[in-house]
Amino acid sequence: MQYLHFINIWAVIVSAVVAFAVGALWYSPLLFAKQWMQAHGYTPEKLAAMQKQARRDYAVSFVCFLVTAAVMGLLVAITHMSNVIAGIKLGVLCWVGFAGTLGLTSTLYSGKPLKVFAIDAGSQLVYFILMGAILVGW
Repeated sequence: MQYLHFINIWAVIVSAVVAFAVGALWYSPLLFAKQWMQAHGYTPEKLAAMQKQARRDYAVSFVCFLVTAAVMGLLVAITHMSNVIAGIKLGVLCWVGFAGTLGLTSTLYSGKPLKVFAIDAGSQLVYFILMGAILVGW
């Protein structure tokens, strides 16, 4: 892994924080919380149970964002990207090739409505784009 030393750890951390913030805003009452809960068919009891384990879920999510940002940072280093537009394109490409396709497949096989996929995929697309821009721009 000769490229690991080219990864900017601060850019990775900031990218993960930004992705976490995007999720917090995306799934808040300001944007899509109500639609997301309705699409899942969550009851008030289910939401209360989810809130009990929210700390753990947030921690795991943040670690996942760190891993995603680190891998994207590695791709930036391997491809020698040097402008923000290239980083944005990398974010879109990673979303299309991985997050979008895996998310759609998962949604279809779990029997969830496509509205769930659309809400989740929108959030992921935004944070992949921002991660790409931050990792290259830093």
